[in-house]
Amino acid sequence: MPYQRGHIPQSIDETVEMLASGNYLAGRSLATVLFLSLRMKRPLFLEGEAGVGKTEIAKVLSAALDRPLIRLQCYEGLDISSAVYEWNYPAQMLEIRLAEAAGTTDRSRIEADIFSERHLIRRPVLQALSSSNGRPPVFLIDELDRTDEAFEAFLLEVLSDFQVTVPELGTIRAAEPPIVIITTNRTREVHDALKRRCLYHWVDYPAAAQELEIIRRKVPGCNETLSRQVVAYVQNLRGLDLFKNPGVAETIDWATALTELDRVALDPETVSDTLGTLLKYQDDIARIDGAEGRKLLEDVKVGLAAAG
Repeated sequence: MPYQRGHIPQSIDETVEMLASGNYLAGRSLATVLFLSLRMKRPLFLEGEAGVGKTEIAKVLSAALDRPLIRLQCYEGLDISSAVYEWNYPAQMLEIRLAEAAGTTDRSRIEADIFSERHLIRRPVLQALSSSNGRPPVFLIDELDRTDEAFEAFLLEVLSDFQVTVPELGTIRAAEPPIVIITTNRTREVHDALKRRCLYHWVDYPAAAQELEIIRRKVPGCNETLSRQVVAYVQNLRGLDLFKNPGVAETIDWATALTELDRVALDPETVSDTLGTLLKYQDDIARIDGAEGRKLLEDVKVGLAAAG
């Protein structure tokens, strides 16, 4: 039976179909761990280089399951007020002023009013735990490695029991756990205590055939010859000792840029003019924008010609 949109897949094959419905081509190992994550209601921890499609998995999952996507973009210095909740202080002050004007002197009543749910601003973590319609959201914790260890430790309660404690209100528990996807670019190691609460998968660069199919789907206007050359060039480029290898996102950007320029094949001048869509560091661009880059292009064309 083909995958039905909005339903949790019932097999690994259905999981592959679900991802393919969002133009995400997944290997069986990724589909397997995602299927198990959904069935076991365990967070999925995705690790890999930037640009290999980790975040896209959460987006495709949200669309395929018809669930809202709640994204917590992590960064250095992220704290609870930005990630979990904070109080609407202006509204609380107004509430106090109105109580004073009305002559209210009952302190406990005033506190109950100002620390009520209507003055609570729910940030991504609390939003993800507050679903009440029986269809919990997809909760994306993106680039967790950018936060500090203190915030990572805070997440242990969230991922263990799917609850957070608001001192003024008490403990808020999820009626049903959200579908949690955690990504990291491995700029630092995430603590084992958090990883143990998740299923794990390393998202690698795709093989040439898979990357070519991605270009065909994501950039349908790209000439077939150009698509093959772009993929072969990028695949060979990743074999060099660059500061930052281009990810799939950069391959798509490059193919799109070349299509916008009405190119049907790669040539040294075009490669030189458009390297900024593929490489993001000047040292890498300077290295490829020369004899090494021209040789790489020649090797690509010879290889493709030999392959027929």
